[in-house]
Amino acid sequence: MNKMIARFPEQLEEALNIAAKIDLKKHGAPYRSVLISGMGGSGIGGNFLQEFVRPYCKLPVFVSKGYQAPAWANKYTLAICSSYSGNTEETLSTFHQLLETGAKIVCIASGGKLIELAKAHGLDYVQLPTGWSSPRACLGYSVVAQMGVLRAAKLIPLKLFTAVKTAQKLLARDDADIQKRARKIAGFLADKTPVLYIADHMEAVAVRWRQQINENAKMLCWHHVVPEMNHNELVGWRNNRPDVAVVWLRNRDDFQRTSIRMDINKEIVEHFTGSSIEVWSKGKTQIEKAFYLVYLGDWASYYLADLRNVDPVEIKVIDYLKGELAKV
Repeated sequence: MNKMIARFPEQLEEALNIAAKIDLKKHGAPYRSVLISGMGGSGIGGNFLQEFVRPYCKLPVFVSKGYQAPAWANKYTLAICSSYSGNTEETLSTFHQLLETGAKIVCIASGGKLIELAKAHGLDYVQLPTGWSSPRACLGYSVVAQMGVLRAAKLIPLKLFTAVKTAQKLLARDDADIQKRARKIAGFLADKTPVLYIADHMEAVAVRWRQQINENAKMLCWHHVVPEMNHNELVGWRNNRPDVAVVWLRNRDDFQRTSIRMDINKEIVEHFTGSSIEVWSKGKTQIEKAFYLVYLGDWASYYLADLRNVDPVEIKVIDYLKGELAKV
């Protein structure tokens, strides 16, 4: 896992080259919506894409994480089916439903049934590099390839790819410092239940941290976003919780009122737990800040696994689940 995480900056550069070559066959109807189907590491890629393109894409972008395609999907929908293995059953189920809608389907996978189906039906597809044992380590491929599909559909500007390149340089340059910070964060979270808070426009980052802590460190974790948590979860902070460690994931350019809320929230929460830290992003654009925090969180989850003496690659319980499902 440490080798896969270390390759994230390199992966972003490789993903940019893949995305630049994406070309889509002409679709007979104009696009009016974008649907992304994916689970786990591929699904979170859709969440990042949704947040990155929100200021630029004039169409609604929806991420589906389940078996069923939404009823509104039709011939005016650009549908991306993303699965690193190409064999994710929920994504394959959605794919088959989308075939009946006339949507423009683009498949993204390293191989498997999804690529086979794309070829059989004459659909556009993006084939990702193979050889990664943990699909969650392929986030860079997932996000940037999905961006490449939207670029080929003329829905987003090229400057977003420039931001990815700048982010890649930032991570490569700050690698040693990022790992140093990650070790400190891991030590802070050890033997606690992590709670993550972040501004709403960056929720995908908190989801990524939570998922990596779940899978790599084998720990439960929860997250929420500001300002939404001010309308519900904040009231839940009523009793002392020495078992909880709170991480405030912050950006210097968060919306002003959101930033003020987080300052007040932190003051309130610290009445009930002595474990509370702020983690600030680096970079100028949203993409730079997000990938910086992703890389930092990935390393923190790895070092947390090391402190807990668990194998960050092992996912036996998920394999068991899949085996039981295969019997039905």
